[in-house]
Amino acid sequence: MSNSQNYTTQILEQTLPFTLKKHQSLLRRRLGSSDTRLQENKIVNLNLCINKMDGVVINPGETFSFWKLIGNPTAKKGFIEGLLLSQGQVSTGIGGGVCQLANLLYWLVLHTPLKVVERHHHSFDPFPDDHRVLPFGSGASVFYNYIDFKFYNPTNQKFQIKLWLTEKQLKGAVHSDMEWKYSYHIEEKNHKFIQKDGKNYRENEIWRRVVDKKTGNTMNRELIVHNFSEVKYDLVIDNEQKEENNI
Repeated sequence: MSNSQNYTTQILEQTLPFTLKKHQSLLRRRLGSSDTRLQENKIVNLNLCINKMDGVVINPGETFSFWKLIGNPTAKKGFIEGLLLSQGQVSTGIGGGVCQLANLLYWLVLHTPLKVVERHHHSFDPFPDDHRVLPFGSGASVFYNYIDFKFYNPTNQKFQIKLWLTEKQLKGAVHSDMEWKYSYHIEEKNHKFIQKDGKNYRENEIWRRVVDKKTGNTMNRELIVHNFSEVKYDLVIDNEQKEENNI
């Protein structure tokens, strides 16, 4: 188990030599009828977070905490109004939009031996898919100061998170000081929409397969998360899909 007091604080400018995983996500997506200005504000907030987090090293036995590194996202620190999802509702607030960074970090961590020790996800599906490339429900939500994202390093290696912005993308990578002998593959199963008690729900499973790089053999397959979330937007589904998804 992780030592809750042993949080990572080291920022290293030099990038560790071995890359485990890279990922990127669009900075601007159509999110229902939400104000596009909030997405531009989100980019400001993401940049402030990256300045606190880029290059962080998780040493053996250390725990990464999103909010331990970022601190309270206040206006005094330069954070501005962005989109917030809380308690089944879409709203706005100072520091909103940084869940996109938590989503990216969670996806990266799933492709490493790092162990997630605190992760939350919204209990509802707020917006229709628009340029989605990852399985539904494969993100992590954060809300200062009681909903955090934390992961722990149980290995004898160092791991490093690198983060940066381009004009259109939030990008990140996980590096290590030594080669890691396994690769990780994330698979979605049993995705469907369900109608229950007059409401629509979205359900799926996210599985992780661990593969030995040298032999190609699957060493382990595990269920990471089972999602069952209320859909907050109008579904447009043809008759064939309705039969398939029991709607």
